[in-house]
Amino acid sequence: MIRQELSVTLACQLILVAMLAYWLETGPLTALVAMGVQMTIAGCLVHTVPDDWRRLGWANRVTLARGVLVALLAGVLTDPVALSRHAGFFAALSLLALMLDGVDGWVARRTGSASELGARFDMELDAFFILVLCLALMVLGKVGVWVVAIGAMRYAFVLAGWRLPWLMAPLPESRRRKAVCVWQVAALMIALLPPIGSTLTCWLAATALVGLGLSFAVDIRWLYRHAAHGPGG
Repeated sequence: MIRQELSVTLACQLILVAMLAYWLETGPLTALVAMGVQMTIAGCLVHTVPDDWRRLGWANRVTLARGVLVALLAGVLTDPVALSRHAGFFAALSLLALMLDGVDGWVARRTGSASELGARFDMELDAFFILVLCLALMVLGKVGVWVVAIGAMRYAFVLAGWRLPWLMAPLPESRRRKAVCVWQVAALMIALLPPIGSTLTCWLAATALVGLGLSFAVDIRWLYRHAAHGPGG
């Protein structure tokens, strides 16, 4: 049943890609990247969903719908001309994806379907969404390549965890971490708006980068101290 739900999602993505190609005159690479990202999302879900699950549940379906939009945005990055010409549309699509980010959590609480998988799915999609927004700003030429550090920091942290296992320990809930995430997305989306110039874009992106760097520093310090004072520390 879950595979059927994912197949429906891929079919919807294909329709949206075709509509995008017609309306925005995007190239074939846009379609290939969008479909590739969506297939990757579906593949990861298939391999992580517990064997006893028969359905994804409404909260995860909302997150999956958001994944369709993020995959579409990732595809548009391959066509800088279309992205520049329709930057307002890209920003509107990003806003819709952001709005859905709040809906899936609400649905999970209302339906009592919150799960560790759903929380992880939501978090990883947030990280990829932020990376896509960073790449969009770079492709538009509104800011330098350094902006990608905002989106890449999460993945650098994960890679470091393969070498330093104590980094992979669970972190406590943090309002500070959530606030930094919200500001990252808000700052990047404001910067994407066509009227926003390069100078203001740089300032917005810089505040997001500094805030994220400090947040990671606090978390790494917490993880290191608890690893050092843990069993055998």
